[in-house]
Amino acid sequence: MFPQKPIKRIAMLSVHTCPLAVLGGKKTGGMNVYVRELSREFGRRGIKVDVFTRSQNPCIPHINDMLGENARVIHIPAGPEGPLETDEVFPHLPEFVANVRAFAEREGHGYDVIYSHYWLSGWVAHELREAWNAPVVQMFHTLGLMKERIANQPVGGDMRDLVETDIMSWADRLIAATPAERAQMLWLYRAQRRTIEIVPPGVDLTRFRPKAPNDAKARIGLRPDQKMLLFVGRIEPLKAVDTILQALAIIKDQQPALLDDLVLSIIGGNPDDPAHENAEMERLKAMRISLGLDGLVTFLGAKDQDSLSDYYAAAEALIMPSDYESFGMVALEAMASGTPVIASQVGGLAFLVRDGVNGYHVPVREPGALADRILQLLSIPGERERLAANAAQMARDYGWSEIADRLLTLFEALIPAQAQVATC
Repeated sequence: MFPQKPIKRIAMLSVHTCPLAVLGGKKTGGMNVYVRELSREFGRRGIKVDVFTRSQNPCIPHINDMLGENARVIHIPAGPEGPLETDEVFPHLPEFVANVRAFAEREGHGYDVIYSHYWLSGWVAHELREAWNAPVVQMFHTLGLMKERIANQPVGGDMRDLVETDIMSWADRLIAATPAERAQMLWLYRAQRRTIEIVPPGVDLTRFRPKAPNDAKARIGLRPDQKMLLFVGRIEPLKAVDTILQALAIIKDQQPALLDDLVLSIIGGNPDDPAHENAEMERLKAMRISLGLDGLVTFLGAKDQDSLSDYYAAAEALIMPSDYESFGMVALEAMASGTPVIASQVGGLAFLVRDGVNGYHVPVREPGALADRILQLLSIPGERERLAANAAQMARDYGWSEIADRLLTLFEALIPAQAQVATC
């Protein structure tokens, strides 16, 4: 047995999106939160963390220490310093690798482990692996082949599918957020069973915690007698926000009085973007009018995490009728805030949400079933409070400290194995 080496320095790769970016944008969501919060947790433990991401704005300093003690975000020039679609980033990855290596050489150090996120970062990790003699741990956050099956159309092109399959053949460890994601890796990519570890994302239990709903309502401009349903996420077809609007239209026909003091707040995207930049947002805004819900449904755009905590606490429920979610971090944030979740039984949502315990499951794309669950939650005295208490209790097992413990144990176990290979 080789003695385990304590982890002192981690290279975190998040090529296509910065962990400091405002959430709810086109390419920002749970992965940004994951990289940011985990880096902070490692940093608090005295571990040096460098998060390498592609520079998208030449006016932003290339080295940013806003993550806190021991953690930095390093913006690496690769291609034009502006936003690019993920497939447009791929040709610039060799430049990204070269500039990351040059940065590390200037700093005079390597890294004990490379933790890469999303398929673009996995490609980069492969190129850095030998240079630093460091093991690679990969988390995909979403799987291209799975999204394609759900959407019934290509979502990332053949290159993404090929790169994801290749990464699963050589990565030292693959992190699956749930047993379902592990099964998908084995089934769709023929990943090596021994390399997959199930470690879920975490949640900041100091930020997302139960609060008095009326106090939270006051902070976001709601009256105490108003009830709010909430959606949080990117505005894209796979999120199935239209199912929520259709469900509210059914309730409007069946029990219109129930909507008198009810609002649906949709957080994510930018409602003021030109139509050509987010066709799904424009489609939903038009649907809101055609269904007669324009006084009920509000598009609030992106919100920071501190604001989100009040929205969660003020909501009767978070609704996530997605076609596909690899995990669903906003569901975990809502649960930690003491808010039930009504969600489709897919991916991580099937794992997090327990029907009738901390929320409800609904079939995908069935607005009638969603309407029934909303009516049940709003109509049964004490139902919301019962589900909320269970949700908060279950979320306590997902604090970032516990998740970091599990990952560090995994990282440290890889170091002697890597050293043994290097000496052969």
